[in-house]
Formats: sequence, structure tokens, C-alpha cells
Amino acid sequence: MLELKNVSYEVNDEAVNKEILKNISFTIDERFVAITGPNGGGKSTLAKLIAGIITPTEGRIFLDGKDITDMSITERAKNGISFAFQQPVRFKGITVKDLITFAVGHQISTQEACSYLSEVGLCAKDYINRELNASLSGGEAKRIEIAMTMARGTALSIFDEPEAGIDLWSFQSLIKVFEMMHKKAGGSIIIISHQERILNIADKVIVLANGELVNIGKKEDVLPGLLVDAPGCSVLTEKMKEACNG
Repeated sequence: MLELKNVSYEVNDEAVNKEILKNISFTIDERFVAITGPNGGGKSTLAKLIAGIITPTEGRIFLDGKDITDMSITERAKNGISFAFQQPVRFKGITVKDLITFAVGHQISTQEACSYLSEVGLCAKDYINRELNASLSGGEAKRIEIAMTMARGTALSIFDEPEAGIDLWSFQSLIKVFEMMHKKAGGSIIIISHQERILNIADKVIVLANGELVNIGKKEDVLPGLLVDAPGCSVLTEKMKEACNG
């Protein structure tokens, strides 16, 4: 179970003084949890706080009762957290097989590595020995990162807009991958998304706007109050419109 208690994040330097997240508290123990809200509302910042890429200015974060607030991203990874970036990182000189092997944590056969690529709709023989460099398209890199996260099989996996760049791969296929991940590893999968088809698989929906938690609950309670509206704000509630437009 993931628990956030009164988490805030503020940027303070000579150029910027801004509170990005304000007093966020919730628990996650469900299979699929979607974090949504207008652009600039703090969704990606929240994901990075959970993963350990940045540290809260205030508040504490717990994983299965253990305080992980001050743990590094490496320590959190060892404790069972995976994070998939909105824009996957490139690694010159590292092959796709290398990456999947690192994710599994021990040597695996080419056939086993290929099986993960097949699950995300890639022809394994065309990709297994390719480098993770600029020769890969955004969609290819995204699917390889999803395969890597699947290979890790952690108790908590976080995906920042996983649908970005997968226009040639259906949403239904992406959803099947998430369902398969949960079946194999259990735990929770957190998905940051504006897409209704992804929000519809969520057991819990968390809505952020202007750095604040404006709604949280079961999808059947939260989704009816969400509206598709203004440019740059794919999912809005009445309370969120002011934050988005202002």
C-alpha cells in the first residue's frame, strides 16, 4: 500500500518561487489508479515524488508502512517501485536485450527477453539487438520502456501518460498489458492519463488541479463529473475549469 501524508512540493530559487503541490494526502491499495486533471496541475510532479526523482518539501510518503520519503530513486526501485517516463530515456550503447536483462535482475535467454517485446506488440527479432538511441521512434521507445517495466514485475508501477506515441498500437492492447502486469506481479499500477479509455479501467481516480487534490474516489463516482472541455485541459470538473483557464 502507498500512502501520502500532507505532501507538498515547492520550487524556490532566484527565478521561481512556486508551490507545485499543496498538502496532498491519499492511500493507494487498488489494482489500477488513474491520476488525471488539467495540464500543469501537478500530476507528473506527484509521480516523480512517489518514484523518488524529487523529494517533498513537506509531508511523508510510505510504502507498505515503511517511510520512503528520504530514499533515493535507486533505494525505492530496490523496494519495489518502477517508473516509466512520459518521454523514455535513451541509452547509447545499451541494447534492448541489455535493458530487459537489467530489469529482470539476472541473466535471461534471448527467447525470454523477446517474449516481453512480443507482449507490447513489437517483432522481437527486429528489436532485441537494437541500441536504445535516437534511431528508435518515440512510440518504439515507449513500448520498449513498458516491456522493461513489465519485466521488473514490481509491487508499484507508475506510468506517466503511457498512451503518448502509441498511435500504431491500440489502447486495448495497452490495457491488456496493464492487466497482465497486475496478474503476474500483483500490487498497484498508477497511470497518469487524460484518456477516457484508460480512466475507465481504474479502480480509483485521483483528480489534481492547480496543485491541489480536488477529487478522489471510485471511478463510478468520479468519472461522471469529468468533462471534456477547453484546449490544454482534456479532463475538467467545474471546480477545475477556473484553475485551467486562469
